[in-house]
Amino acid sequence: MSRTQLEAAREGRITQALEQVARAEEKDPQELRELVAAGRVAIPANPAHAILQPRGVGQGLTVKVNANIGTSPDRADAAEERAKLAAALEAGADAVMDLSTGGDLVALRRQVLDHCPVPVGTVPIYQAAVAAAAQDRGVVDLSAEEIFAVIEQQAAEGVDFMTVHCGVTRAACEHLRREGRVTDIVSRGGSFLACWMVANQAENPLYEQYDRLLEICRAHDVTISLGDGLRPGCLADATDRAQISELVTLGELTQRAWRAGVQVMIEGPGHVPLDQVQANVQIQKRLCHGAPFYVLGPLVTDIAAGHDHVACAIGGALAAWAGADFLCYVTPTEHLALPGPDDVYEGVITTRIAAHAADIARGTPQAIARDRAMAQARKAMDWEAMLSLCLDPKTARAMRAASRPAEEEVCTMCGRYCAMKLVNEYLFSGDD
Repeated sequence: MSRTQLEAAREGRITQALEQVARAEEKDPQELRELVAAGRVAIPANPAHAILQPRGVGQGLTVKVNANIGTSPDRADAAEERAKLAAALEAGADAVMDLSTGGDLVALRRQVLDHCPVPVGTVPIYQAAVAAAAQDRGVVDLSAEEIFAVIEQQAAEGVDFMTVHCGVTRAACEHLRREGRVTDIVSRGGSFLACWMVANQAENPLYEQYDRLLEICRAHDVTISLGDGLRPGCLADATDRAQISELVTLGELTQRAWRAGVQVMIEGPGHVPLDQVQANVQIQKRLCHGAPFYVLGPLVTDIAAGHDHVACAIGGALAAWAGADFLCYVTPTEHLALPGPDDVYEGVITTRIAAHAADIARGTPQAIARDRAMAQARKAMDWEAMLSLCLDPKTARAMRAASRPAEEEVCTMCGRYCAMKLVNEYLFSGDD
């Protein structure tokens, strides 16, 4: 009996998770099975995640949206994390990553897994670093055994996908050093491993012992999300040698994972000028053999602090139109503070708008049909239908309720001078 979604698909079997994804995506199960077997689609579905409702990420599927939540050393409130999870789910997130670095990390993760029906992701080295700090040790003092113990623990608990920065190698860091970046390394996990390699004069253990990582992931059907530890942290660093050299390595690691029966997603930048977004997607798809692409933004300007969710949506819409499969949201507090529940909600909704816009441009029938239904509801002045079709019905209802019109058919923007109302009454009043 196969133990992973990838192995089952290769054997011609349609798993329950694959069947659920096919139904949700309105896809033929056999067609979807072939995409999973080829690595073009990933279905992160750890059997130990008891309440999981699987999602598919990849070629031919709707663009998915991830929400990052989690504590920090300065703010570690379990109740707030529950509220953030609830906000992400209410806003329609397709996946949630727990990136906690403060408080009881195991209990916080358990809370997420017990209450999150969508795939849950983590970055295991965060927990290893926090555990070392609790013993007055630094990240550079971690042993490979400690890092792999955390990976195995989280896999056994039910985590569906893990970000692992296997491409941050000594060679890639040398490319970065010679390149001369403005912001060097902005990935937290990437910085941990880069500092570890320098301090220990040794290769990245996640790269050096990659087969060991694959064994753990295969045993628990954990999808590997190959992290972009050298992603650009500003526009000036985009698409440089360090970023591309890491991506070349990730392409090689993708094929090794597939041979081992492990599903893969590739993580991407970062801060990227608008004119380079499409090229970044095309390069990833070519170097990583069509594996699902998971992008953070990308943010198309460095100066939108307080509104980085908008910069993220602009880049995300273009990236997804160009072929990216999975958008990681950014909240209004990016670069400024740890987000709260309202920030999480706003970030998910804004990124879902980007994903939906890309789905329309990609010709996704469900997305096109929803927009047409909205247009028809507006023509009919059917407010209940309009509000229910919104990506964010809660906010739309609240706005309308706060500004009631004198005539219920219209809104307070135009009132009695509403173009649609006038045209309906006069231009087409005699039509059958």
